Amino acid sequence: MRHPRRLIASFGAALALLLPVAACGSSADSADSADGAKKVSFGYIADFSGSATLAAADKLGLWAKQGLTPDLKVFTNGPLQIQALGAGDLDFGYIGSGATWLPASGKAKIIAVNMLGLADRVITHAGSGITSIADLKGKKVGVPEGTSGDMILQLALKEAGLTPADVQKVTMDASTVVTAFSSKQVDAAAIWYPLIDTIKKNVPDLVELKKSEDFYPELSFPSSFVARNELVKDDAATVTKVLKVIQEANDWVAANTAEAETLTATFLKVPAEQFKGASAVTKILPSAELAKFGDDGTVGGWYKGLADIFVTMGKIKESPDPATYYTADLYKAALG
Repeated sequence: MRHPRRLIASFGAALALLLPVAACGSSADSADSADGAKKVSFGYIADFSGSATLAAADKLGLWAKQGLTPDLKVFTNGPLQIQALGAGDLDFGYIGSGATWLPASGKAKIIAVNMLGLADRVITHAGSGITSIADLKGKKVGVPEGTSGDMILQLALKEAGLTPADVQKVTMDASTVVTAFSSKQVDAAAIWYPLIDTIKKNVPDLVELKKSEDFYPELSFPSSFVARNELVKDDAATVTKVLKVIQEANDWVAANTAEAETLTATFLKVPAEQFKGASAVTKILPSAELAKFGDDGTVGGWYKGLADIFVTMGKIKESPDPATYYTADLYKAALG
C-alpha cells in the first residue's frame, strides 16, 4: 500500500520525488513490435511501491520471456492512469489504495495486488494528554483529505466509536500537515512515512496512536495493478502474460527487498539513498500467498473494506462486491 499526493492517488506516493508526467500515446501505441512481440502500454508512479516490480521485470528480462514489449509511461497519481485507461491510451497501470474507489466504481479492473502499505499513522505530541484515539474527541486533527491518511483516520475513529464529526478535522495538503504538526497548530495528524521522518526532525518524541499494520490482515491498504475493462474482457491471453511478468517480478522483489530498493533507484535514475528503507513501510507477499488470499476471500475483504471507507468519504454511493472489479481467477490461473 503512492507518492505525490495524495489526491486519491498512490498509497505510497510520498515515498519519493516524482518524475515528470509522460504524455500518453494513442491506441496505436499498442501495435506489435517489429520483432513480433506484442506491445503493451503500462503506467506507473515513480516511487518504490509503484516502480519496484517494473524495475525487477526489466532486470530479469521478463517482458521478452512472455513475448511482450512494454511501453512504460510515468504518472504522478493513480486517477490520471484510470483516466488514460478509460480513454484507451493505456493498457495497464498502477494505483495506490486511495484510488481504489475508481475500479470499485467500474472504471477499470484490478488484476493484481502489488504491495500492502504500512506507512500511515495517526500521530500526536508527547505530553499532550492524548494517549488514545478516543482522546481525540474535540481535538484538531490535520489530514490531507481523500488520502490514505484520511482513510486511516476514518478507520481509527470508527474503531474507537467516534465519527469525523467528533473531532475538529483540519483539511490541508501533506506538506502543510508537516508544518502544522511541528509547530503545534494541530493536536494530532493523520499522515505517512517518509513525511513522519521529516516531522521527527523537529518533534522526535511524537507518539504514534495508530498505524496501518494494526488493521492487518482483516483490513489492509493494497496498491494494485489495473487494466482496461475492454482488455480484460476481450484479451485475457495478454492480461495473463502481463500477470506472469508481474508475479515473477513480485516474487523477486519479495525475496530481495534491499537489492530491490537499489534497483528501483537505478531504474528511476535517482540516488540510491532515496529508497533506502522504503520496503520497511510496505508488506510484500509472495504471489502464491496472494493467490491463496484471493481464493479464501482475504483480498476481497481488503478491497471491500476500502470501498466501505470510500462510501463514508462520499467517493462512491455503495460498496460493490470486489468480485466485480478484482480478477482473482485470472491471477490464480496465471501462476499455472
